Amino acid sequence: MHFIAAIILILIVLTARLANKLSLPLILISLVLGILFGSDVLGLVYFDDASFAKQIADTALLFILFVGGFGTKKENLKLVLAPALILASLGVAITAILTGVSLSIFLNYSFPIAFLIGAIIASTDASAVFSILRTRSLPVKLTALTEIESATNDPMAILLTTFMIQLLTSKVLSPIQTGLSFFWQLSGGILIGILIGKIGCFLFVRTKANDKGYFYILIFGIVLLSFGLADLLGASGMLSAFFAGYVMGNSTFPFKRNVKTFLDALSTIGNVIIFVLLGLLVFPSEFSSIWFQGIVLFVILTFIARPVTVFLLTMFTRTSKKERLFLSWGGLRGAVPVVLATYPAAANMPNANNIFNIVFFAVTLSIIVQGLSLGKFADILKLTVKAKPKPDQVMELVTIHESELELYELHIDNEKYFGNATISSFNLPSDTTISMINRKEKIIAPKGSTFVFPGDILFILTHSQNVENVLAEILSHYTT
Repeated sequence: MHFIAAIILILIVLTARLANKLSLPLILISLVLGILFGSDVLGLVYFDDASFAKQIADTALLFILFVGGFGTKKENLKLVLAPALILASLGVAITAILTGVSLSIFLNYSFPIAFLIGAIIASTDASAVFSILRTRSLPVKLTALTEIESATNDPMAILLTTFMIQLLTSKVLSPIQTGLSFFWQLSGGILIGILIGKIGCFLFVRTKANDKGYFYILIFGIVLLSFGLADLLGASGMLSAFFAGYVMGNSTFPFKRNVKTFLDALSTIGNVIIFVLLGLLVFPSEFSSIWFQGIVLFVILTFIARPVTVFLLTMFTRTSKKERLFLSWGGLRGAVPVVLATYPAAANMPNANNIFNIVFFAVTLSIIVQGLSLGKFADILKLTVKAKPKPDQVMELVTIHESELELYELHIDNEKYFGNATISSFNLPSDTTISMINRKEKIIAPKGSTFVFPGDILFILTHSQNVENVLAEILSHYTT
């Protein structure tokens, strides 16, 4: 088993470069390899335990949601606060209802089951959207709206799915109990997440550890605590994890950038684990009986539920028609819907296997069809803009004390820029310095009279709020 796992992980990495060229999300590669090594194709791994898959996927998912919150910046959220949060909450509910009604009409499903399927598949996939948007430079507002919606709509889908399964598998609660339960899951998850996020920042400031490994252990524990405490108190652990990440991501604490790198790695590993596991859980031979329902679900979601929801909820905003079309097509489905599709089986619901296969089939179509065309669709709509200069790498000063300075790496691409300039010719802020130059693998300690040539890699120490101006100033001395 360890040998097979090693082969799968190595193949994922080896195919990553090809996937980037084709704009294929990493989750699709993981999914395909999981199916390939599963019971119905090569038959190297037999796996059909939906309950175990749910437990593993839930654990991976809480890290993905924490990272989604951690990467949701307050300043970007302010740009699109109302439409993003409306799409992430009310939008998920409307998408689920429209999908449920459509499934009832076109496939003659009972509405409770149809609404359950709609709730399962209502949220968009943050990791897939983020990876694709990195290949295009879109207007800041549109990028923020697309990313923040995809990062924040998972908790609502989880709440609706969990709630519907409870209603379908147990005694129906009274309307008052139902309302109170839903309200507590929602509000309790948010409040507990905010509390744990603040506690996490406090612990990082108070922790004085020379070994950075302790900080990684600490953030790992905070992620688990954000979920565990909320779950213990009957609130939404997933929602709590997201808001704990949001609070910490928008706060200042020692070792933050290294922690973010660690969390990004955990999120990537989590996505890979989820989709390899779910690929193993799938039996493609069973698709012969559900492929039509899967296509219908994909068509309903992509061409009815998502566009209607987007146009309805952005009707009174300053979102243009082109931006609405992009948002409609940008509703990629991914990890969360497939994980939620294991919930009915884990709850021993009848026809749970069919629900999983139908959702899985529709999500796979979404990843392939929308995932491969989203970037080109932005080009067709002429939404791409000229990219601002960005550092190739951002490196944190390794210190247990708070610091407002960061070290940026800038590569002056010799295929784009020509000419030369001395460091003294750059009009840099007083708190900015070029600390080192890497020229053809040779390290240079720069002076004011040192020339900087295309092909050089500069290491720039400056405040984060200065970085765009500093990079633009340096690059302005070269012709393109």
